[in-house]
Order: sequence, then C-alpha cells, then structure tokens
Amino acid sequence: MLRFAFSFVVLMWSSIAALADAQLTVALDRLRIAEMIEVMRTEGVQYADAIDRDVLNGQGGPVWAAQIQGIYDAHKMQETVRVAFGQMSDEHLRQINRFYGSALGEQVVKLEIAGRRAMMDDDIEAMAQDAYDKVLGEDPAQVAPLRTLVDAGDMIERNVAGAMTANYRFYRGMADGGAFDLSDDEMLAEAWAQEGQIREETQRWLMGYLMLSYRPLDDQDFRDYVLFTQSPAGRALNTAIFDGFNTMYSDISYALGRAAALNLKSSEL
Repeated sequence: MLRFAFSFVVLMWSSIAALADAQLTVALDRLRIAEMIEVMRTEGVQYADAIDRDVLNGQGGPVWAAQIQGIYDAHKMQETVRVAFGQMSDEHLRQINRFYGSALGEQVVKLEIAGRRAMMDDDIEAMAQDAYDKVLGEDPAQVAPLRTLVDAGDMIERNVAGAMTANYRFYRGMADGGAFDLSDDEMLAEAWAQEGQIREETQRWLMGYLMLSYRPLDDQDFRDYVLFTQSPAGRALNTAIFDGFNTMYSDISYALGRAAALNLKSSEL
C-alpha cells in the first residue's frame, strides 16, 4: 500500500512537472526566442568580424571563423535562456502565454524581431537614433509612453549592467588566454571606465529601437502592452529575459576574449 502511494505521488509530481515544462515550451515558442537568438547570432558574427579586424589584425582566417561558429551555438544560447525562463512560476507562465497568444501579443513579438533585424543595418540604426534625438529635442512628451515602458522594465540600468559585465568577461577571457596580465581590480576598473559611454549609447540605441519597433501600434494597444509589462507576470518575464540573455552574453564574451587571446598567442609563435 505504501509502495502504491509512493508511486502515485511520483506520478502526480511527474505530471505537474510535465505540465510546467509544457508551459515553458509554449512561452519560448510564442515569444519566438529561437528566432530572436538567430538575429543575435548574426549580430555576434558581425561583432566577431570587428574583433578579427581590430584585435587580430584580420589574421583570424578559417580557424577564427570555426571558433565563432562554436561560440555562437544556437542550441547552447537557447538552453541558457530556457534555464532563466524556467525560474518563473507556472502561473506566471500561463499568464504570459495567454497574453502572447493574443493578437496583440503576437504583433508585439513580430514588431520586436523586425525592429531588431532592421537595427542591424547601420543606416537604419542611425536614422532611428536621430529620430529619437529629434523628438526628444522638439517634443519630449512624445517619448513619455516609451519612458513608461523602459522604466517598468528598468531597461536602461539592466542593459548597462549587462554590457559592462560582458566587457569585463571579455577582458577576463583575454587574461585567461594569456593576452595580458591584469589583476581583477584593474579589469573591473577598465570596464567601469566605459560606463558613461555605454549608458549614452544604450539609451540612444534602445529608445531608437523602441520607437522604430512599436510605431505601428495604436495608442490603446501600446497602453495595453505597457499594462501587461507592469503586471507581476510581465515583471517576471522581464527579469527572466534579462537574466537569460545577460548570462548568455556574459558566457559568449568570455569565450570570445579567450579565443582572441589564444589566436594572438599562436600568431606570435
């Protein structure tokens, strides 16, 4: 009898876990995380090209290209984000799935991905940021709704913190790869020295991106979206997004720094 009861409990909790995992899978699908990560992979390859040019003097070649494909592994990137999303409660996941299963939720995700793709074009990025600067200078009230969205998610601070962490992790990777001999405090100081520039660039990029992405939404749809982001489920999602993607970028930055250092050392032999 006790054995039967134990088996029943195991089956019950297995069913609950399966349902929670299903909710998580649906959330990742409705938010089109795999598609967003593919955009980020493309951005990453472009960034790696800049490292090859500026750090490796364009000598990375096929070895560097192969290393980059391994570092920007879509499966690993998705799993990192999935772990962060898995920290959300089942109830929050259900509410997230309900919102992003709606017509408005689907449109928001579509616009965000399209905006991210568009911002990979340097000319469009510059136009979006210039448009933000112009509106900010002529009629700041126009950006107030976007400010509400940004403040609800603490987007500026979280992005700045993520970027600074990524920079430090790149230095850490370079040091561990033998490119230079700096103390942890010196690397942290170097990362902090860029805080002001990172903050300015983050604000202009983010606001330009949001203006570009959400422009097709009418006022009521945008207000409804902001209300969702301010809800407990919306806040939980925001935390999961930043935790997941910041961890992902931190890991990638370290790997990039270490790979760059090892390439530099091999070129010196």
